[in-house]
Amino acid sequence: MSTSLGKSLPLINRLITELISEGAVIETGYAPSTGGRRPLMYSLKPDLQYVVAVAMDQLITRIVLLDMKNNPVGEVETLELELAHTPGALHQLTAFLADFIAKSGVPKSKIVGIGIGMPGFVDIAKGINYSFLEADDDSIVGQIEAVVGIPVLIDNDSSLVALAELKLGAARDRQNVMVLNLGWGTGLGMIMKGELFRGHNGFAGEFSHMPLFMNNKLCSCGKTGCLETEASLLVIAEKAVETLKQGKRSSLQGITIGPIDQVVNTIMQAALKGDSFAIELITESAYNIGRGVSILIHLFNPELIVLSGRGAVVGKLWLAPIQQAINEHCIPKISENTALTISPLGYEAELLGAAALVMDHYDTLLPAPQKVHA
Repeated sequence: MSTSLGKSLPLINRLITELISEGAVIETGYAPSTGGRRPLMYSLKPDLQYVVAVAMDQLITRIVLLDMKNNPVGEVETLELELAHTPGALHQLTAFLADFIAKSGVPKSKIVGIGIGMPGFVDIAKGINYSFLEADDDSIVGQIEAVVGIPVLIDNDSSLVALAELKLGAARDRQNVMVLNLGWGTGLGMIMKGELFRGHNGFAGEFSHMPLFMNNKLCSCGKTGCLETEASLLVIAEKAVETLKQGKRSSLQGITIGPIDQVVNTIMQAALKGDSFAIELITESAYNIGRGVSILIHLFNPELIVLSGRGAVVGKLWLAPIQQAINEHCIPKISENTALTISPLGYEAELLGAAALVMDHYDTLLPAPQKVHA
C-alpha cells in the first residue's frame, strides 16, 4: 500500500489502525514467510458494503449480491429474458433489480453500486447499448438508477469476463492475454500491457463476427459466414437437435424438449460423462474457434489464451481441438510461447467482473463522507 499510494509506512500504519478502530478493516492472519518476519494481512470487513452483480447474455440474466470478499449473500437469482425479441426488456430488467434489492434486506446505503455485464455494442461512457435494451429517452444507466436509487455501471459481457480473469483468475499478473467467453457466441476480452483493451470506440473484441466461412449461414449480426455460425454453444445445441432427429444414437435422446440453456447444459454434462456424440459436437466447435484463435495469435502474439464463460465447464475437452487448429494454422515461431488454459472462474466470471467494474469505479460512486479513507 505504501508503494502503490506513494505514502510513508508510518502514515499507512496509522490509517490502517484508524480503519480497524472504525470497523472497516480486519486482520486476516499472516502471509507466508519470504525469509524474514511474516507480514500481517488485512482486508475490508466483508459486510462493510455490498455490490449487486448482474450477468446478462442473450437469453438468461443472473443477479447476485456480493460482499467485500466476493462472497454471495443469498442465492444467485435468474431471469429468462431474451434480449433480441422482448419489447420492454429494460423495464423487465429494472423491475427484476428493484425486487431483488428489496428482498435482499440490505439497506441501499450499504450497496456501493450495481455492475451489469451485457452482450452487444456497449458505450460505457454514455451508458447505452446499441444492440439491446433500448431506453426511453434516456440511458440504460439513467433509467435503472431513477428506479432503484443506486449507482449503475454497464459494460460488455466479454470485457467483464476478461476483467474478472485479470483481477481474480487466470490472467492475474499477466500482461498480454486473450480471454474467450464461450457462450451463445464466442466473445473476446483483450488484455494488453496488463490492462483491458477496448479499442477506439470501446467495441474491440468482436471475435464471433470474424468472417471465416463461405457457408452462406446468416449470423445474428446480419452478415454471413461469421465464426459464430459454426462455433458457439447455440450452434452445438442446434446441431445436436438436428442430428438426433435424423436418428443419431446417443445418450442425448430427448433433449429437444426444454429451454435452450437446459439443452446446452445437458450436452456439456453428457460430454463430461464420455458421450461420444456430445464430445464430437464440442470438438468440431472448438476446432473452428481454434482457427479464429490462430488469427489472434498472428495479430497480437499473446502470452496466454484463456477459455472462460459458460462453456468452460467442459474444461479440457476444448483444449486439444483448439490446439490442433493452432498447430495447423499458426506459424510455429509465433505460437510456440502462447499458452492455452481453462479459466478457474468459468461461468461465475461475468458476475465477478461486474463486481470488479463497480469497485474499480468506487471513488466516483459514493459521496465523500461514505468513502473508506485509505
